[in-house]
Amino acid sequence: MTATSQPASTEHGSAVAELVAESRVLICCGSGGVGKTTIAAVLALEGARRGRNACVVTIDPARRLADALGLEALSDTPSEIAHERWDEGGTATPGGRVSALMLDTKSTFDDLVTGNAATAEQAERILDNRFYRNVSGALGGTQEYMAMEKLHELHEHGKFDLIVVDTPPTRHALDFLDAPRRLLRLLDNRIFRMLMMPTRAYLKVASVAVQTFLRTVAKVVGSEVIDDVVAFFRAFEGMEAGFRTRALAVEELLAAPDTAFVLVTSPRRDALEEAQFFARQLEEGGQLIDALIVNRVHPMFGEEAPAGLRAAAAELKKGTSDRAADRPAYERLAVRYENLADFREVAEIERDHLRDVHERIGSTSITYVPYLSRDVYDFSALHEIGEFLFEETDDPPSSLSR
Repeated sequence: MTATSQPASTEHGSAVAELVAESRVLICCGSGGVGKTTIAAVLALEGARRGRNACVVTIDPARRLADALGLEALSDTPSEIAHERWDEGGTATPGGRVSALMLDTKSTFDDLVTGNAATAEQAERILDNRFYRNVSGALGGTQEYMAMEKLHELHEHGKFDLIVVDTPPTRHALDFLDAPRRLLRLLDNRIFRMLMMPTRAYLKVASVAVQTFLRTVAKVVGSEVIDDVVAFFRAFEGMEAGFRTRALAVEELLAAPDTAFVLVTSPRRDALEEAQFFARQLEEGGQLIDALIVNRVHPMFGEEAPAGLRAAAAELKKGTSDRAADRPAYERLAVRYENLADFREVAEIERDHLRDVHERIGSTSITYVPYLSRDVYDFSALHEIGEFLFEETDDPPSSLSR
């Protein structure tokens, strides 16, 4: 499905279900705390239930994905989840599988170096370099690029039909999506190309700007560190072509017709503003949101307005019985009316926030998932969320009553 196409109904009705059925890559984006990791797991599980070989990838170092999938831990390589754990009823399409992994930036970088080095000796020089060891897991932007590298690896060699990527919180996700372009800009940078020269003769031909830069930095961090940095870049001689090729391949993958973007948000004002910001940034990059999922929407209980519920609670507190034994029951009922009024107020505020959400965020498809009465920590809860995600509805959230 292209970013600009209008989702059509499927046999299961949901536009999100169509994405799960037809996409090769699903990029789940959203701000922190909106349930994005959980939604990513649900999408992968639905792919497996439809007979696909699915994998969900999280960049979030927290344990949320492992907890939701009932796993002790996640590693940098895909871990398949036993079929009987996620298909207890035996209703899934035969052949479906689901795996999960968590990005390990350094090991992914190590594998990338080893795979692109011309010889084992070149790889060893880089992996043993002190500068490389210090920055391979902590340098700004490294995590985002390695996430793209892991996506490329799974797409090319993982034999997965569906890859669901759980990205960092929204503004960092923009770095995630821009990582290939930033790497290409680095490779084309004049100073970088000077440092990549194979011999120390670069000191003779490097521009005054490069020499001044190196001398200035050496005064701050020491000449030994500068030697490590120079040795690091020189060790990469001949490998920049491989990095460039991979970066271009990742850019093509993100723009491919079978790559789709799913934006997850909540009805909170700040989360919706983040979602709107992300949608604008993505559109400026030539891509659109394929589906918007509004998670944790409070249901509307009954039709009574909050003011009427609070008035009823006040009357109950006054007491409508002369019997002292009846008063505690009336007081308890009054508290329940006040709680219901609170829920109604929250639900009405959320509906106000969600007004015109189609126009503001620009998604052609929107799905609402209600706030559950329990935490999501097992397959039963994930399945419950899936029932709302994949049912045939594009109605306003006022219809959520479960």
